Amino acid sequence: MFTILVVEDDRNLQRLMAAMLRQSGYHVLTAADGEEALSVLDASHVDLMVCDIMMPRMDGYELTHLLRRSKTDLPILMVTARETMDDKRKGFLLGTDDYMVKPIDMDELLLRVAALLRRARISTERRLTVGDVELDYDRLTLSRRGEATTLPQKEFLLLFKLLSYPGQIFTRRQLMDEIWGPDAESDERTVDVHVKRLRDRLGEVDVFEIQTVRGLGYRAERCS
Repeated sequence: MFTILVVEDDRNLQRLMAAMLRQSGYHVLTAADGEEALSVLDASHVDLMVCDIMMPRMDGYELTHLLRRSKTDLPILMVTARETMDDKRKGFLLGTDDYMVKPIDMDELLLRVAALLRRARISTERRLTVGDVELDYDRLTLSRRGEATTLPQKEFLLLFKLLSYPGQIFTRRQLMDEIWGPDAESDERTVDVHVKRLRDRLGEVDVFEIQTVRGLGYRAERCS
């Protein structure tokens, strides 16, 4: 069972989020501010933290900064009434993994928590399974029905990225910056070339597909 820490000084909202998370099968711990959250984290294993920004004693920004400075990779979902781009930018630069603006839609909260936990598990295990296909990050292999194929590094990284976030659209520029690096001399057509190679290589795979999103980039979708 995953353990979620809810850090929120609004007691009513804290109780509501905790109740919804418990109903979804999570073990939930709570704290009213950053200092209390640090005490909980010292005493208990936590898989993910949902954290308000505006809190007494220690706010969410400072808490996130301290945790990232200590090299923890705990997934953090910030929840706040502040919705300007500068606020979001500050949160992401300090190390939050996702961001929600109040009033909170509880169904969306549950979806985001589940997505963050899935990504954290992928990052830790360095393996990704979609249907009967398994990707091994350390070996750069794609395995299916007992047969393993080693992919060229860039093709593997591109496929692993897209499948780690099913349904999410990535622009060619985003993919270039992450996989080839922002200083790469290749242009964005390089992504198109590698996607074509992947499609040719994965012709018989029917559990997912790489889709072109016209004018934007690419996404991976699982097939029903």
